[in-house]
Amino acid sequence: MKLHDWHIRLTRDVWLRHPGVRADHELSFGERSADRLRNGMGSWLFVFSAIIFLFGWMLANRNVGFDPYPFILLNLILSCVAAMQGAILLIAARRSDQIAAELATSDYQTNLDAVNRIKALEAMISDIHAVVAVTGTAPTGGTE
Repeated sequence: MKLHDWHIRLTRDVWLRHPGVRADHELSFGERSADRLRNGMGSWLFVFSAIIFLFGWMLANRNVGFDPYPFILLNLILSCVAAMQGAILLIAARRSDQIAAELATSDYQTNLDAVNRIKALEAMISDIHAVVAVTGTAPTGGTE
């Protein structure tokens, strides 16, 4: 496996371990299903499987099968799959938006925590400067 492949694998799975994203056992059945369908229908395996299925259907039903040439039944099946895929894609997009919102909320909380810590450090540095200005010496307890 190339270094680039490892980088893609690591960056793709990082959000799964992000503290702002709920773990798999914390998700509802619908959320888990949306994730699985998104990952399944958005893969090359699905695309190639669909192509093989269509080719096999047409090959098996040339002019002698149960669904001869204009493939009316196949067209009906594909129309139903397309209708369901539209709904599934919307569900998956909504789930992706939910994940992005959870990540953004976590990042915002982290930024707020960092701001508070920086303000505390600034106050501590100001106190140290005030002590040095009044006494003319550095506070004891540090390394000299």
